[in-house]
Amino acid sequence: METGELGFDLLTLSEVAKLLHCSKAHIGKVVAGQVNDCRPIPSLHLGRRTLIRRQALLKWIEQNEMNANLSVLPEWGAGKRA
Repeated sequence: METGELGFDLLTLSEVAKLLHCSKAHIGKVVAGQVNDCRPIPSLHLGRRTLIRRQALLKWIEQNEMNANLSVLPEWGAGKRA
């Protein structure tokens, strides 16, 4: 059975981490709702496995982009020592 046959495909936490360029542990925390100012990524659990629908991930990314408070971004180089 191909991934697109049922109209959705499932991603593991490792695959989501690669797509978002962060660690698998961080994705696990986002899914569990443990990251401040960040909605949990919708997921399903099959035993010990956590899987995320690709469409749910794309929708989650869009929602986070819309809710981003871009007026609070730090100045470039503000944290560097002189």
